[in-house]
Amino acid sequence: MSKLTITIGALLLAFAGAAGAATPARTHDIQPEDCFTLTAVENLAVSPDGATVAYTENRWADGKKGRTSDLWVVTAAGGPARRLTFDGFGGGGCTWSPDGRWLYFAGRDKAGRDAPPRDGTTQVWRLAPEGGTPTPVTRFADGIDAFALAPDGKTLYYTVDREKTDEEFGDLLGKYDDLHYGHGVTDLTEVRRLDLETWRDEVAVAATRVIHDLAVSPDGSRLALITTADNEQIFSEGWSRVEIVDLTDGKVTEVTNQAWRDGHKSPYGWLEDLAWAPDGKALAFAISYDGYASDIWLSEETGGAWALRKIARPDPVNYDGGLEWRGAGRTLCYRGEAMARVQVLAVENVAGGTQGRTVELTKGDLVVAAFDFDRKGATLASVWETTTDANDVYVVATPEKVRRLTHTNPQVDAWKLPQISHVSWTGEGGRTVWGILELPSDYVKGSGPLPAIVELHGGPTASTRIGFRLWMYGRGLMPARGYALLSPNYRGSTGYGDAFLEELVGRENDIEVKDISAGVHWLVDQGLVDAKKIGVMGWSNGGFLTDCMITAEPDMFAAASSGAGVLDQVIQWGTEDTPGHVINFMRGLPWQNPDAYRAGSPLYRLDRVKTPTIIHVGGNDPRVPVAHSRALYRALKHYLNVPVQLVEYPGEPHGLTTQRNRMAKMQWDLAWFDKYLLGK
Repeated sequence: MSKLTITIGALLLAFAGAAGAATPARTHDIQPEDCFTLTAVENLAVSPDGATVAYTENRWADGKKGRTSDLWVVTAAGGPARRLTFDGFGGGGCTWSPDGRWLYFAGRDKAGRDAPPRDGTTQVWRLAPEGGTPTPVTRFADGIDAFALAPDGKTLYYTVDREKTDEEFGDLLGKYDDLHYGHGVTDLTEVRRLDLETWRDEVAVAATRVIHDLAVSPDGSRLALITTADNEQIFSEGWSRVEIVDLTDGKVTEVTNQAWRDGHKSPYGWLEDLAWAPDGKALAFAISYDGYASDIWLSEETGGAWALRKIARPDPVNYDGGLEWRGAGRTLCYRGEAMARVQVLAVENVAGGTQGRTVELTKGDLVVAAFDFDRKGATLASVWETTTDANDVYVVATPEKVRRLTHTNPQVDAWKLPQISHVSWTGEGGRTVWGILELPSDYVKGSGPLPAIVELHGGPTASTRIGFRLWMYGRGLMPARGYALLSPNYRGSTGYGDAFLEELVGRENDIEVKDISAGVHWLVDQGLVDAKKIGVMGWSNGGFLTDCMITAEPDMFAAASSGAGVLDQVIQWGTEDTPGHVINFMRGLPWQNPDAYRAGSPLYRLDRVKTPTIIHVGGNDPRVPVAHSRALYRALKHYLNVPVQLVEYPGEPHGLTTQRNRMAKMQWDLAWFDKYLLGK
């Protein structure tokens, strides 16, 4: 496999318009409240002529209202950005009409009417890029799920739910329809076709399966779909498939069959990111796993059959999403992660069973979140963050010639930012392990040891990247409070090669724990931190690893914050919505490999815990159910006499979705670490 040179260093940015305003002095000490001033940029879409870039800004609402999203545009030549919608109207799935006259998007009108489209349901709307009043395109009761505009702009395809009740015990399922059942009632997906000239609305694909993604072929004659038999999450991992529907005769071709899955490292893969080649003779998609590297696949039509082959990735690049073909040719682009950075990569000449070289379209210390091209593939726009800037929109002429189009978070210019660096140490078995180190803005090397927080990322098939982050899990905030913060990219993390990622399979609660412990010792040996004032925290897999660390290293940490963490792998397999995660890492089902489930569970070593621990969990978490957190609390509080507190957030899923709850978590964590690390 080819090697990709990872360019590290400053990127020279050519600023335009308001984006180039003078930077104020950094005088502001970051506070928890600052998290909610940050605007996230998403749903990037470049106009067909490349002159305008549309995107959405997501902002925090007060209290328990969560985030709101609105549509914006900015010219690629530079100039002030313009807001097109207000009051959280939306902007999801933003798509340009081929003539550039309209922006189509999914949004909600909250006017409070009794009937769609202004009853708060999600509908498709369109709006001129010059602004004005959004026009409703769909008016479907209960709203739409997703949509795709045909390449000629004359037809809109959208999906809606159709409930199906099984015939077996159907009378009882219908009679007691307010109860929750394991199976028997399924929300299948219907694809509807709306003619945008005659406004005739009809069924294009009947509701026989659940559709998770759809894409219209360039000639408009076919739909590519990712489908499952049921709408439970478990069916997406291992039971999903890619289908191609011929819209002229309704014929369905299954592209990915079971024989194709049988050759993979794991059968529990998630299909995603459908992308038709411009000539309509190939379809790209991705498959991602828990524990194994994601892969890009291409299905090419040859003699009526759809042959499958894998697209090679340069080492150590990990696929990070965003499949898109560039212009009218056969260049396939995606976000590629390597060494804690994410770039836009392009695979040239993907055709005829071969592929050309892979090149970087962006370079530097960037974390790219989104990208898009104009119709010809000449204009590349991208959203990224750096170590000193939150996410913004940029237009890229070459990797070295970049123009910043937006200045979405100007308040960050006045913040005292942490000193962020990509560091490494020797982990288990002599392996080099990397991580992100954040030090207080005013820290001077050699000025003495600091209290420290070890922040553990989730996944574990994920990573901590080098861009600036301020969020409730510790990054940005803890250095502002005087702590050193280390975020280890332990074994099992993405961006350091497939082998580094997959070495964790079969060794959870073992190899990555030793990698993290080695990172803590490295911090102490460097003279950066006080060995008696080290805390550990994380959410999801980071919460699981927090539980692992306080059992494996009972004397290493003076305080811990465990968020939504797994305590017992059997309970996790039996109750979470994506059990393939556990099966992959445990290398089998509980009755096939019970010793692995026990070894991978911190529950059975809780008697070693001494660390004062605060526990956070969403009350309606389907991914790591609340039982784990309650069991950890019971053990520490009632049987082991370890200082502990349990904080449940009623109704919250796997992540905390409201400003109030996120603020509560941050304030609890700060108070907990201040008490047990600093003695306040």
